[in-house]
Amino acid sequence: MADEYLDVVIVGAGLSGIGVGRYLKNRLPRKTFAILETKPRVGGTWDLFRYPGIRSDSDMHTMGYAFKPWNYPKAISDGGDILDYIKETARENALWPHIRFEHKLLSASWSSARSQWTLEVQLRDGTTTRIRCGFLLSCAGYYRHDEGYLPSWPGYADYKGTLVHPQFWPDDVDWTGKRVVIIGSGATAVTLSPVLAEKAAHVWQLQRSPTYMVTRPAIDGLAETLKRWLPNTLAYQLVRWRNILRNRFLIRQMARDLAGTKRRLVQLAKAQAGASCDISDLTPDYMPGQQRICRVADGDFFKAMREGKLTLVTDDIARFDAAGIQLKSGRRLDAGIVITATGLVLQALGGAAYEVDGQAIDPGKLLIFKGFMYSNVPNLIYFTGYTNASWTLKVDLVADYACRLLAHMERTGAKQATAWASEGVFRQPGRRNNFISGYVRRAAQRMPKAGPAYPWIHEQNYFWDRKTLLRGKIDDGTLDFSGPKPVVLPPSQRVPEPLPIAAE
Repeated sequence: MADEYLDVVIVGAGLSGIGVGRYLKNRLPRKTFAILETKPRVGGTWDLFRYPGIRSDSDMHTMGYAFKPWNYPKAISDGGDILDYIKETARENALWPHIRFEHKLLSASWSSARSQWTLEVQLRDGTTTRIRCGFLLSCAGYYRHDEGYLPSWPGYADYKGTLVHPQFWPDDVDWTGKRVVIIGSGATAVTLSPVLAEKAAHVWQLQRSPTYMVTRPAIDGLAETLKRWLPNTLAYQLVRWRNILRNRFLIRQMARDLAGTKRRLVQLAKAQAGASCDISDLTPDYMPGQQRICRVADGDFFKAMREGKLTLVTDDIARFDAAGIQLKSGRRLDAGIVITATGLVLQALGGAAYEVDGQAIDPGKLLIFKGFMYSNVPNLIYFTGYTNASWTLKVDLVADYACRLLAHMERTGAKQATAWASEGVFRQPGRRNNFISGYVRRAAQRMPKAGPAYPWIHEQNYFWDRKTLLRGKIDDGTLDFSGPKPVVLPPSQRVPEPLPIAAE
């Protein structure tokens, strides 16, 4: 039997994939498409992470879709409500019939002669099938769902207590009355700490460097007021734009005086944490903007500190032993439970193997094109969000662009859209990535790079992207539209052939 052919395949049924599916279905209703989802459920991140207290790290009036108001009570929302919101979107837009659960993309091979992708997909029972498509939209996210980052610590295997990684939170963990150590300082640790502190004997958050934290109300008072007096969609858009503009203003203000911003953020945190907290435990060793700022809903993290239930410890781990952790300062933390909130393992394009005209693709050798395509890879758009604003703001813009791009190709008869990058572009020094979170630095050699200038960059600027993606021309001279046109990768982008095995 011939392979199935679809106009478009979307990879992933999380927040991005469901949103992109809605744009495609409404804007281009004649296009045939499927959404491939590895798991038996929708939700992506919001289905995978199930640790206590999981919530958004952005306000939901900007992290929600542009087309669907956020009607749940909390603006800094619980994970369960976000998952329900994604499911509602799929149901309201009749996307369920398009979702193919337990379909894992193993590889994708582009043929310029055919102007199509051939996908090898693993099914629930372990067998594989092939699907062909004209365009591929990757909403597979940016990290591995089957592996969380875990540093190598001396003596880790000697510890006899309970070890938990938040990415794989078991249902049977009981922290009531126990001494708990949470290793990490990012959004996961900041969310977990106050929740566990409610029932634990005590919680220590062990960090190599503090993070910036700001208190935000879980419920947006303006949003609740406007909803009582205005139509739902109008109220949502007003609050959404208030938050977008406020965030942009704060970013600009922060950039004008980084040292002053750092001082103010630390002083605010100290005032909320109380006298017992040393200011050094609240002072990051990096400048604002180099990592995400953690939002503390209703100040619950600081409240737990003031009540003496939560203690910050800034130190390095010397080794584990049977009962806890020995620190390099000489201090030790005994614990019945150790939670390793130590981060993500990044990967490009969901970890699937890609090739173009028989040439294997190494994501670490690719260049970013406008933050949604890769150099010399035709008919592929990927979806990621901002590091300094809500994820979905970028996804909405790229989804709109993708629909306009597909319509343009249909109208002009183009079969192939490629962001060509010459060897000369690859040889130029790329723009430096100032975002220094650990999971980004660890994966730097495996992920695509920014080039020297536009369009080989990902601008972390919603207003710039609105100008170039939402209002800019599709055929602006930066993409090559063609019929069948073979792709020959520049030397610096090629994957070296394996060396032959010498005969004995």
